[in-house]
Amino acid sequence: MILFKNKLTTFLLLAVLFIAGINAQTVKLKIIETTDEHGAIFPYDFTEQRETNSSLAQIYSYIKQERENKDQGVVLLSGGDILQGTPAVYYYNFEDAKSPHLWAEMMNYMKYDAGTVGNHDIETGHPVYDRFNKQIKFPWLAANAISKKTGKPYFKPYTIIERNRIKIAVLGLITPHIPHWLPENIWSGIEWNDMIESAKGWVKIIKEKEKPDLVVGLFHSGVEFTYGNQDENTPKNENASKLIAQKVPGFDLIFVGHDHHGWNFKEKNPEGKEVLILGGVNSARDAAVANCTLTYDKETKTWKKDLAGEIVLSKNFKADTDFLARFNPQFEIVKKYVSRKIGEFTETTYTRDALFGDAPITDFLNQFQLELTKADISFVAPPSFNDVIGKGEIFVGSMFKLHRYENLLYTMKMSGKEIKNYLEYSYKIWFDQMKSADDHLLSFVYDKDGKLKLDGRNKSPQLKNPFYNFDCAAGINYTVDISKPAGERINIISMSDGKPFDTNKTYKVAINSYRGNGGGGHLEIGAGIPKEEINKRILTSTEKDLRYYMLKWIEKNKLVTPKAAGNWKVIPEDLWKRGKEKDYKLLFGEK
Repeated sequence: MILFKNKLTTFLLLAVLFIAGINAQTVKLKIIETTDEHGAIFPYDFTEQRETNSSLAQIYSYIKQERENKDQGVVLLSGGDILQGTPAVYYYNFEDAKSPHLWAEMMNYMKYDAGTVGNHDIETGHPVYDRFNKQIKFPWLAANAISKKTGKPYFKPYTIIERNRIKIAVLGLITPHIPHWLPENIWSGIEWNDMIESAKGWVKIIKEKEKPDLVVGLFHSGVEFTYGNQDENTPKNENASKLIAQKVPGFDLIFVGHDHHGWNFKEKNPEGKEVLILGGVNSARDAAVANCTLTYDKETKTWKKDLAGEIVLSKNFKADTDFLARFNPQFEIVKKYVSRKIGEFTETTYTRDALFGDAPITDFLNQFQLELTKADISFVAPPSFNDVIGKGEIFVGSMFKLHRYENLLYTMKMSGKEIKNYLEYSYKIWFDQMKSADDHLLSFVYDKDGKLKLDGRNKSPQLKNPFYNFDCAAGINYTVDISKPAGERINIISMSDGKPFDTNKTYKVAINSYRGNGGGGHLEIGAGIPKEEINKRILTSTEKDLRYYMLKWIEKNKLVTPKAAGNWKVIPEDLWKRGKEKDYKLLFGEK
């Protein structure tokens, strides 16, 4: 009996001490998100075949450093867009689909706790992302990607992570704009629900079922909800992360991605509480980090939360040597793959020239598309903002400058009127109206004081619209009059073979699958084709991605001489030259 009392006394004493410990307890957490890496595993550019100063191998050095600090718990998250963008992932997506996927092995090695699916992950197709999902050892999330067969999320909706007795709920959401960009066979069997409505439903479920101490949103979606002529009331808004913070109570922290901008700010939710919004840029150049201090309040029996964000740059860390050694065999395999010579360029070609007018690189791509499809007209945009394809030997890796993502090539039917309106839209978002030589040629973003707004990453003026939406055409001869207002600039003179161009005639048009599914708004907003009719216009589609066919074409022809076809020009020429000279200098310095 005395022994029992002693045991009971000891138990009660320990219980009191435990409760007192909690009452006074302060817990520190560091939640790290990497996002939009697009295959940047190694500090090496497989396309340029040179070393770089940003990679997950470097970010891993930072993660190891933080995990060694026993005074804090570390959580590692992925924001998506990981399976597309460099030869390293392309090789294990398509060239070697039998070996364990390099990215899956790498993420398992780094011990990610959770990730959210990105739209470029979906773009790889069911065989790739379904296989990848089976190989990873952490939950891949997307609560608003709904299986048509079951009516439940195709991927896991959320996960619970515990660190230092803190229960963390992580809800994953993906931008629902995938049907605007990708053909249905790539995402067959999945519906993409509105992010805001999904967040409302799942936060309620999580709160009631899990009773977490900390609620984290892990969203593959950007912050600027007005992008692409959308607003806060647009159903299935592409970039709804900030809107969720404003409209859905319950989140403490939201990690964002998709827009490659980088964010660190706070937004008030409907209850007036602050929500920390964090996101990195892309290509493993940084990591978004939430430093969380939680102190237990014995009066309310809840945790008081102090959250602060920071952006950690990968260039400040050396690549982890153990990491590099572990994945060196795969590195060497990919390096050998991209180093295979496929042909030669007879002239040095600059992608930046395509920002200002008719250029060798876009005409080369257009002519290739016309030859492959036998279409009447072809549309392409600059393949990258500022890449150089040097004179001389070109390799497999060079193809990733011309086609970074795995777009298919469509042949669509469009009327002559729709083609003209398509071009009016493209040049509206591309060029400003020039009334004098003092005006800008390119359409830039201005601040509230009317000054050019600078891009936070490279400190150059920020383009109002992304360069990959600046479509030009081949197969027709036309002028773009920048002295006229948008919508009145395009004059199509003739077909390039000299035949008349007829606005009432139906033409076959070569166009990549991103644009052909509605990406950029050129078909719906510009050409005026109803959204539900766009897919009906597709006549043919390639089975493989554009890069594959371009590679085979170069291997067959051996010598490539990109040159401007001269089928379109910007007028008045004097205004165009002055605007081009000024804006080129702003973006790239002296020529």
